Amino acid sequence: MADLPERLAHLEYLGDATQFSAQIHELVPKCALLENFAPAEVRLLAHFMSVFRAAPGTEIIREGDGGDFILIVVEGEVEVLKRDRRNTSQVIAFVGPGRTLGEMSMIDGEPRFATCVASAPALVAVLDRESLARIIVEQPMLGAKVLMALVLMLSQRLRATSARLLGLLEQRSERPADLV
Repeated sequence: MADLPERLAHLEYLGDATQFSAQIHELVPKCALLENFAPAEVRLLAHFMSVFRAAPGTEIIREGDGGDFILIVVEGEVEVLKRDRRNTSQVIAFVGPGRTLGEMSMIDGEPRFATCVASAPALVAVLDRESLARIIVEQPMLGAKVLMALVLMLSQRLRATSARLLGLLEQRSERPADLV
């Protein structure tokens, strides 16, 4: 994670996540990424992660920026904002402990989809793509487990989004046609 602290230099760097592994393991019931991880696996994964503190109002991720890391909210709350077609930020979610952010950009390398701002004091554990690659090489079983969890999580989100889109399309088709 050589350059990760630099990219997140505006946050308070607290070191590697091993000192927070017990706290991270407590999130397992709330965290789709970690839901099937044993305490020893969380401790091992934490070795490859860093933890940062963000004060309220601090931007953690900016929409449109490049990004190759995922983060898990360990404490606090993060507001997720997306710009609409008028370039106005709209709150689309509030994310608390156990939730993850940044999966899409970490996987596909595309620009960040939304902006994430600490709405309360927050601790976030960060895993970057380079560290994930190290996990795959050094701890292949753990790497496979992390990758499968990411795939499952993204698949579930895509299904939920598709269902919402279908619901909106059905609502639209049920409206009476505008008379011209």
